[in-house]
Formats: sequence, structure tokens, C-alpha cells
Amino acid sequence: MTGRLRPVRWWLLDYVYAVTGHIRAIFSHAQPSDFRSGDGAPIVIIPGVYESWQFMRPLIEILHDNGHPVHVLPALGQNRRSLAEAAMTVAAYLEREDVNGVVIVAHSKGGLIGKLLMTNDVSGRRVIGMTAISAPFAGSRYARYSVVPSIRAFAPANAALYSLSRDHRVNHRIVSVYGVFDPHIPEGSELVGARNIQLSVGGHFRILADPRTVRVVLDTVADAATPTA
Repeated sequence: MTGRLRPVRWWLLDYVYAVTGHIRAIFSHAQPSDFRSGDGAPIVIIPGVYESWQFMRPLIEILHDNGHPVHVLPALGQNRRSLAEAAMTVAAYLEREDVNGVVIVAHSKGGLIGKLLMTNDVSGRRVIGMTAISAPFAGSRYARYSVVPSIRAFAPANAALYSLSRDHRVNHRIVSVYGVFDPHIPEGSELVGARNIQLSVGGHFRILADPRTVRVVLDTVADAATPTA
């Protein structure tokens, strides 16, 4: 396949994965309590905009099968709230459940929510690290053309997003995973000061199911939970 056609194929496959994932989420009977057991580092899942936690269920199941208690938040719904509101929802959950030493695993907008949560807990008592997949840390130029407020919030000029992008205090505790082509984030997901991992895969959604992504997530969760000398 020529270089010009490859992004088109990636784009099509990406939307097939997204539609399939949303359908799977609608018909899933999994419950949050199904994934709370385990002796490994506790993980909190933060999905992207218009994604329920069920959208990330395949990755959740793998993390749980590897011994991690995985916390999901139905209260986020389809994750259309502002970054501040969503971060407060996650913070309230961690406080209520008294969960410490958490590693966040996030997709897309979830990475922004996770970073904001971390900047409000710079000491790292509640959240020790995050692996963000396809997160728009610098925003997306496409967002400025959207009439939907929850999408337009990703415009690089958005005040909340711009302020968050200028705050580098917790970047060293973040691992940013992204592909070589993302149809939604032409700016990419590289984050200054973070550990940036680019995989040879295209797409914004289907990267979640790529075995290389799964391996990176498992490894980085283990690294984040390992005390440093």
C-alpha cells in the first residue's frame, strides 16, 4: 500500500474499531465491582470524550487479569463534562474510597483529566503516575471548527487547556503513548518532560487494542508502582 493510501486505511479501520467498541459497551453486562480485586498497583480508568468506561473494557480486563485492581467511574458518564468537573469527580471517588498510590490509565481526553488531577495532587499521594494513550495535550486544531462545546474545548486556544499545557510540574510522572498517525490530533500527543512512546500504528481508537500498547501499559504501570531508591 502506498504512503498516501495508508492514512485513509488507518482512518477507516479506526472508525470501525470505534463503532464496534461503542456497540460492545452498550451491550456489556460487566459491572465496576467485577474488576476491583487484585494485589497489584491500583489503576483508575479515565476514558475519552463520548466514551463510557465500558469502551475501554478489553484493556480493563487485561489489566485485571494481570493482578491489578481496576477502578472505573460510571459517574463520568460519557465524559462530556469540563476538565475541572471531571477531575473533581475522580478526586471525590479516590477520597471516598480512600485509594492511594493509584496509576491512571487514560485515553484521549482522559489524559487531560488525569494530568489536571495530578497537578492538584503534586505530592503524588493519591496518584503516582499516568499512562495516557492518544491524549491531546496540545489540543487539536480541528476542535475550533466544532459547534459542540465538549469538542471545541480541545482547541489549542481554550483557556483551561492552554493553562494545563503550560504546567509541567507532573509531566515527568506521565507516559504518553501514541501512534504515527492520529486523525483527530494532528498536533500529536508528545508531552514535554514526559516519557513519550510512539508506536508504529495509526489511529486514535484502535491503538487501545494494539498488543504493543497493552505491553507498554502493563510495563509502565509496573514501573510507576516500583519504589525508587
